Amino acid sequence: MAIIDILLPKMGESVAEATITKLLVDAGSNVEADEAVVEIATDKVDSEVPAPEDGVLVEWLVAEGDVIQVGEPLARYEIGGSSSDSLSDSSARQSESEPVAPSVPDKKVLESVSAPLAASDPVAHTESQKISKSGASGRFYSPLVRSIASEEGVSMYELESITGSGAEGRVTKKDILEFLSSGRKASSSSSSSSSSAKTADTPKATVHNVVASSSEPHPAFKSVSGGYEIVEMDRMRKLIANHMINSVATSPHVTSFVEADVTSLVLWRNNNKNEFLEKFGEKLTFTPLIAEAIIKAIGDFPGVNASVDGDNVVIHKGIHLGMAAALPSGNLIVPVIKNADSYNLQGLARQVNDLALRARQGKLGPDDISGGTYTMSNVGTFGNVMGTPIINQPQVGILALGAIRKKPAVIETPEGDVIAIRHMMFLSHSYDHRVVDGQQGGSFVRRVADYLEAFSLDRPIEG
Repeated sequence: MAIIDILLPKMGESVAEATITKLLVDAGSNVEADEAVVEIATDKVDSEVPAPEDGVLVEWLVAEGDVIQVGEPLARYEIGGSSSDSLSDSSARQSESEPVAPSVPDKKVLESVSAPLAASDPVAHTESQKISKSGASGRFYSPLVRSIASEEGVSMYELESITGSGAEGRVTKKDILEFLSSGRKASSSSSSSSSSAKTADTPKATVHNVVASSSEPHPAFKSVSGGYEIVEMDRMRKLIANHMINSVATSPHVTSFVEADVTSLVLWRNNNKNEFLEKFGEKLTFTPLIAEAIIKAIGDFPGVNASVDGDNVVIHKGIHLGMAAALPSGNLIVPVIKNADSYNLQGLARQVNDLALRARQGKLGPDDISGGTYTMSNVGTFGNVMGTPIINQPQVGILALGAIRKKPAVIETPEGDVIAIRHMMFLSHSYDHRVVDGQQGGSFVRRVADYLEAFSLDRPIEG
């Protein structure tokens, strides 16, 4: 039977690595083709990796919490094998490669085992045997790092004190070796030994303070009442935070605002939404109607449908429109309508409804959230009239849609100006000032407003 490696698959053009969140199958288990064997999480979405064919998962090469690069092996897999065959082969290989331990250890063995105990504090050595996959800070430790820590008698407290250079601050092999070669300067052996004994039973919020080498809360936590609660960011919130910081550090943001009179659009949608649902089986929200105007304006100003590559500006031919959506957890995700300019209103409504539903259900795949070239964000959903959105890198523009409100407005008529109640909304366009100047960025959002204001009340629903 052929034994192959199950590799971490490519999951979108901008995804380079993933975190192993859960191993779904035990080593040695029979697995059917396309059965999920592991859950992974990227900076964009959670997903699963399936088995390629019927067979046996021989050996895991990763552990939960590990960060793996695209193309790296996850597990050894025997195609067409059975668990009994795999176990017998594994036992045979083990018996051939591993000598039988002597029943009575000789003197050298005893000396080698007792030497580390004599050289270090007993408490620290005890703690080093309890290296867990994640510490009190929530940071994950790979099997290699945990193995080195156990062999060298590094306590969990000392491990938590090491500044990691890996993804999300994780400790790499290089980090722990440098820590050991520097004589454990991050924390003295005597203090770490006594402190580590206390850490094991310390509540999580308090451990954060211990790791920060302080028994007192950070000054920012203090309040008049003296009460506060420390809530650790979940994985997705940490990734969003890093993505936003990176965007602000990368792109000089400028935001232009336009107020649009969308009365005709609102009236048309209210008059036709029931017929639209009956005819096409899709709810008609304002999102596809506004998306249609954005797509038309991008056709007029293709420079906003771009990204930056060093000193080059990449103008994308296809319009892949991202639509920022809030998840039930409060986190944010941006599914993408691929080739949005190829859809009519019915097709856009179907795409919007499908992506929004699967986002709420947590069923989006990596392809659903990759490849966007421009993004819209509906801040009006939360009752906000306008916002200053942060660009979704590596794009160069994002449009925030404010709440539609009835307001008195001046209307120009042949008989003179009149004041009337109109449906008004603000559009906020943030753009990368490295490549999009005010003339282009401001003209683009004005063009979106023009298309919205020119919406015809006589438009057929098929249009």
